[in-house]
Amino acid sequence: MRIALFATCLVDALFPKSAQATVSLLERLGHQVVFPPDQTCCGQMHINTGYLKEATPLVRHQVEVFEQSNWDVIVAPSGSCVGSIRHQHAMVARRAGDEDLAERVELIASRTYELSELLIDVLGITDVGATIRTGSPTTPPAIRYACCALVTSHSIFCENVRGMTLVELLQRIRAADSAERSR
Repeated sequence: MRIALFATCLVDALFPKSAQATVSLLERLGHQVVFPPDQTCCGQMHINTGYLKEATPLVRHQVEVFEQSNWDVIVAPSGSCVGSIRHQHAMVARRAGDEDLAERVELIASRTYELSELLIDVLGITDVGATIRTGSPTTPPAIRYACCALVTSHSIFCENVRGMTLVELLQRIRAADSAERSR
């Protein structure tokens, strides 16, 4: 499969190894990964803070960049950005009075996935041979719940990581609170 990587501005600026690991993983699984070089911020931060007018050029640019690339699906290592593309971009375009852009957004959004969602729901992969030596919370960030409904996918994926000790996030918070109070 030919997969376009949408690195996202936050991953690019703060967590570039996440994007690199996404490419490495997908290539190891036999997929061709393409990176449209003109991609920028999708506008999620603007949209979430009410700057819809300012987000419109970013939404348009996102569509234009990915329309110019030859790919089967788009993947991003960010559930919140995928959620914005799916659930906010068409609304931004329509509020700007651009129905053509809204329709183009919907075409792109229908083939845009968060990484674990692509692996599990599209490719049918629940075990990538991953190994970890530390515990990890089982609860993904709340934005993933709201935007992508990836709770089941996340849990299934984590269960197949060798060496991972799954610890409920709430249990961790309670333990930390209890330890703090006992000081």
